[in-house]
Amino acid sequence: MTLDPWLLEKLVCPATRTKLRYDEARQELVSDEAGLAYPIRDGVPVLLIEEARKLA
Repeated sequence: MTLDPWLLEKLVCPATRTKLRYDEARQELVSDEAGLAYPIRDGVPVLLIEEARKLA
């Protein structure tokens, strides 16, 4: 499943308010600045900080 480019351009990290990078292989939206990856479940981005995975 791919994410709509229009939607991706509008979404920002809730922690830093910076743009997100789409990782299609992991189905996540990545905030490099915050070091967090937000899951995409059933095609819906879950932009809750407590649901994000910390990047190593």
